Amino acid sequence: MARMTATATPTRAPSLLAREHLPFAVGAVALVTLGAFENRAVLTVLPTVAERLGGLWLFGAASAAPMISFVLATAVAGTWADRRGPLEPMYAGLGLFVLGQLAMGLAPSMPVVVAGRIGGGLAEGLIDIALVVLMARALPEELRAKVFAAFAAAWVLPSVVGPSVAGLVAERLGWRAVFLIAPALVVPAYALLRPAMAQTHASLPAPSRWSADERRAVATAGAVALALAALTVGGSLLTRGGSLALVGVTASLAGLLLLVPATRFVLPPGVLTAARGIPAVIALRGLLAAAFGLVGAYLPLMLTTVHGLRPAAAGISLTVTGVFWAAGSQIHGLGAVQRHVEPVRRLRIGFSLIAVGVFGPALLSLQLIPLWAGLGLWAVAGLGMGLSSPTLSTQMLALSPTTVQGRNTAAGNVTGSVTQSVTLGAAGALVAWQTPSLPGWLFAAVMASGGIFGLAGAVLAGRAR
Repeated sequence: MARMTATATPTRAPSLLAREHLPFAVGAVALVTLGAFENRAVLTVLPTVAERLGGLWLFGAASAAPMISFVLATAVAGTWADRRGPLEPMYAGLGLFVLGQLAMGLAPSMPVVVAGRIGGGLAEGLIDIALVVLMARALPEELRAKVFAAFAAAWVLPSVVGPSVAGLVAERLGWRAVFLIAPALVVPAYALLRPAMAQTHASLPAPSRWSADERRAVATAGAVALALAALTVGGSLLTRGGSLALVGVTASLAGLLLLVPATRFVLPPGVLTAARGIPAVIALRGLLAAAFGLVGAYLPLMLTTVHGLRPAAAGISLTVTGVFWAAGSQIHGLGAVQRHVEPVRRLRIGFSLIAVGVFGPALLSLQLIPLWAGLGLWAVAGLGMGLSSPTLSTQMLALSPTTVQGRNTAAGNVTGSVTQSVTLGAAGALVAWQTPSLPGWLFAAVMASGGIFGLAGAVLAGRAR
């Protein structure tokens, strides 16, 4: 009897350059690049906008506004993407992005700028969740770390040229031009992403009704956003005097009383105590946002007020942020790092680098070290952010069942938004208190608090297993 032999067919390793994966990779990176340009441009010119519109006391509110609306957007987008697929929230996010940019570019006063920033936060929340869910359904697990690394790399060019270009545009054409240019960039980004979206359309789940729990979660997220808005605006009004100060006190107390119970409902059980597993990953997302986001938001304002730099020069801090964040993400995406450095260890290293690096801006605020030294330490924090952020993202997907990937990702983003909104609002209250003269010690206190959050993350990283 003849013996049958079988020849094994070698299996090629998945690649982002493969025909079935390349459309998504190109389109997603293009969209992230657009968001990166917008982010760097806004942060560069926001101190100038606040000064020109006489609204420096609302700088904290303008900084926190996207985080506040992001809370509601992610809660909606998570369930929306799980129930109907990621395409609908993606379209809605792109539309809100355009509206937010137009509102800021045509704003007659600082409150309108804050409103435009709210629209931008809604857009970011919808687009971020839609991209992550789209990636989880379009790519195998072994390619996800590479995509997150590509997302970080997409920030390099905007971080290198974006701040200087935005600063020069603001100085030569006026700050409004910075916002009005951005909507035009949506067209090429959408054109590149459209093939991947069309390809994904064939595998969308059948539409299903939202459960009572999901509707309750969205309503609770709205309550959290409302509480954060009350805290942020109330803190900015506390120092305005007269009836405005009374309104500020009332709003702050109401926001605080609403925030604590609402947050407990909107987050999965165990997040507030950083319970082992997914709750700890979500909690660490909040600490990461508080540690790095707080310092990054106030660094350009510190450079313009304490050191007297013009917008284009102050934007160099954003260049350092993006370049070294991308470098850290590239290190995270290396095969050797993925194989030999477990996620918990990567998190400990990343948070520790942030805790050390943010003291560069703190010392720079007090003018105790030269500019190059302060930004050099900030680069160390950027590496830590680049290592920690994608680690949390991949760990979240690895620990989450497919049916709740959107909701768990949304919960992580909500936690980050809540912590960053609260810290930005508190820092904004300090700025409003000292306006129009902003001393270096104020910024040093803000920067040092970021280091404390970084240390807390390094301590709690072991629970993210």
